[in-house]
This record gives sequence, structure tokens and C-alpha cells, in this order.
Amino acid sequence: MDRAAVVAVVTALACVAVVVVLAGDVHAPLGDTDPGRVASLVFGVVRLVAFAAGSVAAGAAAFAVLVVPSVRGGFTADAYAAVRLASGAAAVWAVSAFAAVPLAAGDASGQPPSVVWEHLPDLVAATDEPKAWLAVALVAGVVALGARVTLTWPTAVLWLVLSVVGLLPPVVFGHVSVGAGHDITTNAMVWHMPAAAVWVGALVALRGFLRRPGADRDRVVRRFRLLTGGCLAVLVLSGVVVAVVLAGSGGLLSGYGALLALKASVCLVVPLLRRLRGAPFTVELLALGVAFGASVGLTHLVPPSWRELRPSIRETILGYDLAEPPSATRLLLEWRPDLVFGLGAVFAAVLYVAGVRVLRRRGDAWPARRVAAWLAGCAVVVVVTSSGVGKYAPGTFSMHMVAHMSLNMLAPVLLVLGGAVTLALRVLPSGPRGWLVALLHCRASRLVTHPAVAAVVFVGSFYVLYFSDLFGTAMGQHWAHQVMNLHFLVSGYVFYWLVVGVDRPPRPLPHLAKLGLLFAVMPFHAFFGVILMSSGTVIAETFYRRLSLTWVPDLLTDQRLGGGIAWATGEVPMLVVVVALLAQWASADRREAVRLDRRLDSGEDDRLAAYNAMLAELSGRRD
Repeated sequence: MDRAAVVAVVTALACVAVVVVLAGDVHAPLGDTDPGRVASLVFGVVRLVAFAAGSVAAGAAAFAVLVVPSVRGGFTADAYAAVRLASGAAAVWAVSAFAAVPLAAGDASGQPPSVVWEHLPDLVAATDEPKAWLAVALVAGVVALGARVTLTWPTAVLWLVLSVVGLLPPVVFGHVSVGAGHDITTNAMVWHMPAAAVWVGALVALRGFLRRPGADRDRVVRRFRLLTGGCLAVLVLSGVVVAVVLAGSGGLLSGYGALLALKASVCLVVPLLRRLRGAPFTVELLALGVAFGASVGLTHLVPPSWRELRPSIRETILGYDLAEPPSATRLLLEWRPDLVFGLGAVFAAVLYVAGVRVLRRRGDAWPARRVAAWLAGCAVVVVVTSSGVGKYAPGTFSMHMVAHMSLNMLAPVLLVLGGAVTLALRVLPSGPRGWLVALLHCRASRLVTHPAVAAVVFVGSFYVLYFSDLFGTAMGQHWAHQVMNLHFLVSGYVFYWLVVGVDRPPRPLPHLAKLGLLFAVMPFHAFFGVILMSSGTVIAETFYRRLSLTWVPDLLTDQRLGGGIAWATGEVPMLVVVVALLAQWASADRREAVRLDRRLDSGEDDRLAAYNAMLAELSGRRD
């Protein structure tokens, strides 16, 4: 057993206990009842164990996938040991997450344990956080079982992704999802929590690796420092954003601010420790234990900004107000950065340009039209999610449809014409290039890129989302709205990758099949817009009534406008796709004609005919 890890956990538990005891009744300022000091303390401990185990699961999987060298898509003994560590941690994670369900129900309702157990199903159904912990328990159980039998690198990537996703539900349903500015804090925590988890878990896995004899220690340590150095940068930047919003103007001098300062001091001390040669990882692990305890302690306290601000209904729902109707000036100038999609698109553009520069420095060419297409696609994502368009998109159905069509139809077309995968394969070193090839040819990729699957998901999601209660439910939660945007972007990218993508997909199609696939989905898209324009029922009426925007007098008229936008704006990207596909088809025919001419000029066909004639003659003699 790792004694340093045990000491780090005990230190974190002590930090949580001190916070719970000194904070007193944190429910009274919100007008709620206190479930009891013991119940709050037990919930804090269980929450710490769950987050710590989940972090080890995610970080150990990241260690196996990104740090320990792999062999042709398989595992070395060290990678296998890390995956087994992830499996064991995920089992603890699942049990503690399940135990957190009734505790979260009592904390959210302010009821003591005796009342909670009597009315547990009703309390779970009425509150969000218990349902979040149920989802975590399910994901953790799947990871625990799956990682235990994993022997291939692509499958380990799946468990890494699931572990990271499983860490988010309690976070996006916690303090960051409430009040004014919750859209910003929720987006920041989507970066913050995975970065912290990967750092902690990878450090635990590294300590286990260093206790075993073997080679490649220096390379593994270098990769670990590179990975966790990036995690540290993400932690600092995202943590500053969350602290500014939740602490408010006067909260930095409170107990809440003291815990924030404790976390910040750890982030400052660790880089200094790494500059000292021979500095043990034990000190880093103990420091992270303190920071982890402070983080869980913060989830128990009431953010000071809640007491300073009295958000309006619209700020409670959206995170900000929409007092004025959209205008050209507001759509262009009133930006509200989306720290997930906007920042992600900026990173994608920077990495792409860096890759192009690497190619050109070594004398290789890269078409300028591909650069323009990729940068234009990234610009569309930034504008649609972070400008006034993104700000007003949750407020009205018509603006939402502008964002939907841009993320699902326009941005993906431009992105797939950029050929980012081909660029990555040409500039990445052998290790990461092998990872990318393994992902492209794994079973999951072949399933997702099957033409039938891609077409059904691309078109069918329109009807499932908007003609059920799913859209209205998703619009009421910021995290669900972001998941919806992610689905729009990814489903559009996969579909157009098959049709006009520069990169070779796992299931290549002939050009005639690509054209047929495109024409097959076009009527369904047009019919969707027609249904919206002719419908007499308001979609997500409860959500829009709660917003009660005075400058939207008629919801049905706005919805029909959205239907017109869906019908009209969808045709332009389709026209671009048809033109691009025909151009690619003609270019492929020209290349094939050139190859045929070269073969004929070289006399290859004549030699092949003579060889066949000789074989026929020999066969005749034998007869």
C-alpha cells in the first residue's frame, strides 16, 4: 500500500471535517433546514472518497493511454497495471457514488436520515444531485468491469473518456450550476474537474510504476510532467474563472476565500517543487491531498456571490439577462465567451496552424484552401457560441435554430474540408500517430462512420429532439444545452466526413454512393423545416414561458421563423457540399486517367498481355 497516498487521503478528510465543523449551518442562509452536522460530515467524507476514487480511475487510465508506451495497439505490463488500478479505483468509486445518493437527497432537501430513507424515491425524483450520483455509480460500475478485462489501447481510451464524463454530473449539478453567471462557471468546471482528476490519478499510477523494476523510467516521467503540466495550466485558468464568479467582490476575505487561497498555494508550490532536482513525488501527492480536501470543502459552503446578488428569473435559467431584443449591433458586439466550444475552437485553429507551419518548415506543401476551410469552420463555431448569436440562442427558438444549423450544417462542412486528420498524420511523431491510426480503425470508429448509422443519427436526431419533450428539458439545464450543441457538431462532422471529407474515413465510399447518401437525407431535412413552419404547437413552451421575454410577444410566430431558417439555411451548405463532391469526383477521375495513361505509356499492359498469352500457351501444351 502506498503510505503517501494514505496520508494524502487522511489529510484531505481532515480538511473536509474541519470545514464542515467550522462552517456550522450552511443551509439557513438559503432558507433551508439543516439535515444535521453528522449527516453533513458523512456526506462530505463520502463525496471526497467518490471524487478521489474517480480521479484515480480517470488518471490511471490516462497514464496507461498517454504516458506508458504501448506496443502496436496492445499493452505493456506497466500499462496493464495502470488499467487494473483504474478498474479497482472505479469499483470504489461506484460504491461510494451509490452511497452518496441518499446523502445528497438529505442535503438537498434538508431532511435528517430517518426522513430521507422513508421518502427516498420521492426525494431522488424531486432533486437533481441524487440523480447525478446515480448516473456516476452506473458509469463507474461499467468502467470497473470493462477496465478489468481490457487488453487493447483503443478500449482503454473508451474507459478514459467514460471516467472523465462520469466525474462531471455532480459538478454540473452543484454550486456552479446555480445563479447569475452559472453558464460561465459550469463551462469552466468542465475543464477544471478532468484536469484535477487526471493529475491526481496519473500521479498515483506513476508512483506504482516507479516501484516496479523496468526501463523507460526517464521517458515515462517526462511524459507525466508534460501531461500534468498541461493539467496545472488548465486548473489555474479555469479555477480563476470559477473563483471570480462564485466568490464575488467580498468573498475572497471569507472562509470560502481561504479555501480558494489554499488551492492556489498548491498550484504555485508544485511547479517550484518540480524545479528542484530529486524533489520526491511524495510531497506533490501530499500537496494535492490538501488541495483536494479544500475543493470538497468548497462544495459544502455557500458561495459568497449568492448572498451578494439576487439573480432574476432569466439569470437563474440562463446565467444572464436578455432584457433587449437582438439587433445587428448586439449580435456582433455583445460577446459572452463559451469556454467549452469557443475556447475549444480557438485551440483547434492554433494547433492546425502550428501543424501547417511544421510541414512548411520541412519543405512540404499544404493546400491553402484547406487552411482557409478549417479556420473558417473554427470561426463559425466561435461566432455561433460566443458572440451575440450564442448569447441570444437559448432565448428564442429562431436564434436557437440559427445556432443549430450553423453547428450542424455549416461548421462541419468547412471542418471536414480542412483535412485535419491527414495533417495530424503527417506532422505527429510515431507514438501519437500510432494512437490516431488505432482510433481511426477501431470497431467503435467503424460503427460510428457506417453510412446508415451516420445518416440516421444526422437526420433522425432532428425529429427525436424537437418533436418530443427532450428539447424543452435540455434547454432548462446549461450542461444539457452544451451536450445538445456537441451532438449537433459531432453528428454533422461524421456525416459530412463520409460525403466530402478530405480525410480517408474507416469506411470509404465511392463517389456515386456519397452522392446518393447526400440526396437520401436532403428530403428529410427539408420536411423538418416545413413541419416547423406549419405546426400549431409551441415546442418547449414551458421553458420559453418561464423566460417571459417581453420582446417575444408570439412564441408560435418565432417558432415558424425558426422553421423557415432551418429550411432556408440548410440548403446553402447542401449546395456547397454538392459542388465540393462533384469537384472531388472530377479530380479523382482525372487522377485515375493520368495513372492509366502512365501505365499504357510504360507498356505495362502489353507486358501483362504477353505474360497471359504465355501462360495460356503453356496450359495448352500441358493439355
